[in-house]
Amino acid sequence: MSIRLAIFDFDGTLADSADWVFSTMNSVADRFGFRRVAPEEREELRGLSNREIIARLGVPMWKLPLIAAHMRKAVAADIDAIRPFPWTADLIGRIHAGGCAVGIVTSNAAENVARILGPETMARVARVEADASLYGKARKLSRMTAASGVDPASAVAIGDEVRDVEAAREAGIRAVAVTWGLASEAALARALPDAWAHSPDDLARLILG
Repeated sequence: MSIRLAIFDFDGTLADSADWVFSTMNSVADRFGFRRVAPEEREELRGLSNREIIARLGVPMWKLPLIAAHMRKAVAADIDAIRPFPWTADLIGRIHAGGCAVGIVTSNAAENVARILGPETMARVARVEADASLYGKARKLSRMTAASGVDPASAVAIGDEVRDVEAAREAGIRAVAVTWGLASEAALARALPDAWAHSPDDLARLILG
C-alpha cells in the first residue's frame, strides 16, 4: 500500500475499551429499554455485525443517538478506566515519523480521545473527526480526506468493527480490519476488509511498507 493518511477508529482499535463497554452495557440497557446481556453472550455478540447486535438486543433505532450521547458522557465520567493499548503511542509515533499523517474518526468525544491518548501522542495526530453516529463514519472519513487534501485512494481506514469496514467502503477508502478489538475475526471476514492486521507490527508494515 502507498499510504499518505492512516485513519484510525478509536475504541477497540487504539483504546482498550471493550471490557468497559461490556461492563456498562446492562446499565445502558436498563436506562434505554433494551435487553440485558448475559456474561456468556459476550463472545456470541462479538461474532455479529453491528446491525445484528442491535436487532438481537432489541435496541430501537431512534434511540441510537441518545445512547451514543450517553456513552460519551459515561466515558468522560469514567475516563481513568479506559487506557490506550500499551503499544498505541509507539505505533502512532512510528507512522508519524514514517511520513504518513494520522487521523482518528470516532463515535467518541474529541475531549475523551485527547484525555485518553495524552498530549504527546495527540501531537502526532493531524486531525480528529469525533461524535460520529453509529452509521455516520463514512461522512466523517470523507471529510477527513478532503480536509487533509488526500485522495481517498491514498488513505486507509483502520477499525475493529464491521461498521468500520462498511464505512471505509462507502467512502472509497481501503479498509484494514484489526483482530484485537470488539468484533471477532469471523464477523469482520464477512465484511470483506481489504487487509488484516493481527498485531501493531502488521499495521505498521501495511502502512509504511
